[in-house]
Amino acid sequence: MEKYLGRFSPEIYALLRIVAGFCFAMHGTQKLFGWPGDKDTAELASMMGFAGIVELVGGILIMIGMVAGYAAFISSGQMAVAYFMVHIPQDWNPLVNGGELALIYCFLFLFIASRGAGIWSVDASRSARTPVGT
Repeated sequence: MEKYLGRFSPEIYALLRIVAGFCFAMHGTQKLFGWPGDKDTAELASMMGFAGIVELVGGILIMIGMVAGYAAFISSGQMAVAYFMVHIPQDWNPLVNGGELALIYCFLFLFIASRGAGIWSVDASRSARTPVGT
């Protein structure tokens, strides 16, 4: 399969970054604004409120690829903290404690932090305009 899809690796990675950032930002809008899903909102000066801000801002930055490495690293850390604070006390197994999504986001964002924004990103467009030697 690599023979056929490998040549589209930059585009597939960009789609992964965009979709993951969008979904993460939606978690933030749900915590902060109750949308989508008509949920109760979190107080801004609470741990859930802070998580919502990180999810919304981090998700948007990851999605558009602006300082994506930093945003992804911070978001990865938030998901690690969420897993250990919320899910681990229930059970060690992510399938039992409901922490699969937190773990997936944690390691996906760690991967994005290590790789950078890639194509179709603000970071890539800025580096393309930077003159050589500066």
